[in-house]
This record gives sequence, structure tokens and C-alpha cells, in this order.
Amino acid sequence: MTIVADAARTALMGDVAPVFRSVRVAAVAAVAVLLAGCATNGRSGGTADGPGGDTTGAALGSTATTAAPRSDATTRPLDGPPGAVPRRGEVKEIQATGSLPPVISSIPTNRKVVFLTIDDGWEQDPGFLAQVRDQRIPITAFAMRDAVEAKGTPDPAGGPGRFVGAGKWGYFRSLRDARVPVENHPLTHPNLRLLGYDAQRQEICGASITLRRQLGTRPTLFRPPFGNYNTDTLRAVKNCGLKSVLLWTATVQPGGKIAYQVPDKRLRPGDILLLHFRPNLARDFRILVDKIKRRGFELGNLQAYLDAATPRR
Repeated sequence: MTIVADAARTALMGDVAPVFRSVRVAAVAAVAVLLAGCATNGRSGGTADGPGGDTTGAALGSTATTAAPRSDATTRPLDGPPGAVPRRGEVKEIQATGSLPPVISSIPTNRKVVFLTIDDGWEQDPGFLAQVRDQRIPITAFAMRDAVEAKGTPDPAGGPGRFVGAGKWGYFRSLRDARVPVENHPLTHPNLRLLGYDAQRQEICGASITLRRQLGTRPTLFRPPFGNYNTDTLRAVKNCGLKSVLLWTATVQPGGKIAYQVPDKRLRPGDILLLHFRPNLARDFRILVDKIKRRGFELGNLQAYLDAATPRR
């Protein structure tokens, strides 16, 4: 309004050309400011956002102005859970054995797809969280209360930890927000075969209650410590509202090495891999994911495959 008023006043005085020149300069400057604002506010996050991404948040350009703010990675909406999902007719059905929950070690598929799971919760490495979130890597966590809350002695494998209990349940809320399903691992990690039914039920139901209170989610999968279970375990799992017991076909050791439980020592379609929240998790996880992709395997969405393999349960 000031520019227009000044222009009118000057025009009445007969100095028309300088007026239009000043108005034109002001308009060009205003447009430049608007375009700069659009370039900043309309930019999407600057991290790899696909299942095959190999970066962990590197800038997209050579200057600071070309990279999105770091906060974009945590605030941008995610377009559904990550990972490969089954094709029509791809997955064979896992047959139920009576009324008790099924015990599943692998997914019945011929597709070159494997599934990543991680147990306990001692080492709460922010670098691991960033990889899972920014590269949208599908993984399922089985949280143990005592590990998450850093009660007791951490798993000694991998050496001393740097992030033991660093975020506690806040760390797992961040994993949940990154579309990581957080499932049931007993409260104190006992050998369930040494416990009676009532004690097992207390461990398993107590873990579900804790997860619901801390994360607002209701678990559907159960992982027994050491892979040890018996009929009482399956009864307790069912009575605590869980649908399946999930085991594994290979474990991941420090350095990202895969320890196979099959004679030919190789990945197979439908394998379920077990990791732990151990020291150097971010480094080891990067090595593992690269290794799996080099061998031509996809990373699958475990829940989607379980839904296909265990319909109407």
C-alpha cells in the first residue's frame, strides 16, 4: 500500500518513469522472496526412503541449503509399513496343530525373501534406529522389560555397550513410530521349561500388559528365550491373547556374521533371522543388510507374511 501511494503521489508531480521503475524493482524482489520460501518449505526429507536404500541420512547436495532439515526424518508421514509383501498365492498355509498357537521357524515361500527380528533391548543404539527409520528397513522387535529398563546385567556378547538403557521405553516408542512392531518377550528372560504354568503365564501376560501400558500396542507374537518352550508355554501364550510363537532359522553374531542352523550354511527363502540389541548394533546391522541384498534376497514384512500363512486365526 505504501508503494502504491508513493507512486500515485509522484505521478501527480509529473515524474512517471522513475515511479514505474521503482514499482517494477519492488515486485521482482517480492517474487524472489516467495520463490525462495517455496523452495525451502516444499522440500521433502533428504534421506533414503525405499526398502533398497543404502544411505543413512547423507545430504542430497554439496551445500547445506540443498539438504532437508534433520527433523524431517522424524516428522514426515510414512506411507505404510516397510518391506516386501506376499504376492497372491505365494505363501503356503501353516497348518494348525490342535487349538494351541503355532510355532513358526520360517515362512513357507519360495520367493527369495527373509525376515529380520531383534530381541531383548539392552543396547539402545541411535544409529540403528536411524537406519531402520530413514531407510525403511522392515524389522520386528521382541522387547524384554528388564533389558529395556536396564535392570540386571546386559548380554556380554559384543563387548561393553555404549547405549545400555539410554532411552528406555522412549527408544521403543521411537521404534514403534518408525513402524517397527514391538512384540512379546518375557519380563525377565527365564528358561520357561524350568517354570510351571502359573509362573510362565505371569511372565508372558505381564510382558503384554507392560507393552500395552508403555507403547499403547497389543502384541500378537511371542518369542521364548533361548527358543525353549513346552506345552505349558503354548497354553500361557494362548491365554495371554497371543497368536503365534516365533522362533528362527539363523542368528546374527557380532560383526554381522550369520550363524546358520542348516547344514549347507546359506540363506533360504522364508528364513527368519534373530539379532539382539548388542554393542556396535548400527555397524553390524549395516553389514548384515548389505550382505542379504548382495545375495539377492529381499527383506520382507513379517506380519504381512504371517497373515498370509495363518489366515483367520
